[in-house]
Amino acid sequence: MTDKITLKHDGWLVVADGEKALFLRNEGDEKFPNLEVFREKEQDNPPNREQAANRRGRFNDGPNVHRSAVDDTDWHQLGKDRFAAELADILYKQAHKGRFEQLILVAAPGVLGQMRKELHQEVTGRIVGEVDKDLTNHPVGEIEKLVLHSEG
Repeated sequence: MTDKITLKHDGWLVVADGEKALFLRNEGDEKFPNLEVFREKEQDNPPNREQAANRRGRFNDGPNVHRSAVDDTDWHQLGKDRFAAELADILYKQAHKGRFEQLILVAAPGVLGQMRKELHQEVTGRIVGEVDKDLTNHPVGEIEKLVLHSEG
């Protein structure tokens, strides 16, 4: 990504994966951004092996002796999808209250895709950039360098 995104003063940048989200506000300006974390949200979402049934189900294919396996529900993925929906709801409520004019979404590709499905028009109209990378475990300074344009 050669063109960095700019974010006005008080613009929001949300960094998310399927279990954790960081809400950052630009305390600087477009030329000299200064991101500050003002909210964190986490979801307890254990690996699927800890949430799934012990053994996959099977069903009889008819009069013969052949039996087919039935896929287990991916509880971990459902948790990630639910978390993306929760984030979309938080963003809608905050946009409706006029808390931000600009928004940049930074999320793993699957989470970003799920969030796009859930976002209200009031939020999508404020999005100035999207980055399909998981940066939730990066330090704020590095997120700033990777996402925002900085002259300094």
